[in-house]
Amino acid sequence: MEKPLKVATTRELPPGRIKVVTAGGRWMALFNVAGAIYAMDNECPHQGGPIGDGSIKGTVVSCPWHLWQYDVTSGKCLTNPYANVRSYPVQVSGDEIWVTITS
Repeated sequence: MEKPLKVATTRELPPGRIKVVTAGGRWMALFNVAGAIYAMDNECPHQGGPIGDGSIKGTVVSCPWHLWQYDVTSGKCLTNPYANVRSYPVQVSGDEIWVTITS
């Protein structure tokens, strides 16, 4: 069953920042792009690098290990079309950030 999980607050994730969290047994990265919040898996399919430790420009995050790039709005890999990462629906309620883990 899909159930939203509270993962952070907006105070913990100001615009232009990344926050790594664990939710529902998954390691994921949260991104604040100009006030819009996105969530995706934190493990780069290339060699397991921590995507959430990378740098973000606009909606593109670069994995810190080998600079593979991902669109945070969809999890689509811009470096290799076969290396997308899972993204998750996000809801913001007041200052709470909720992520729904889908199967």
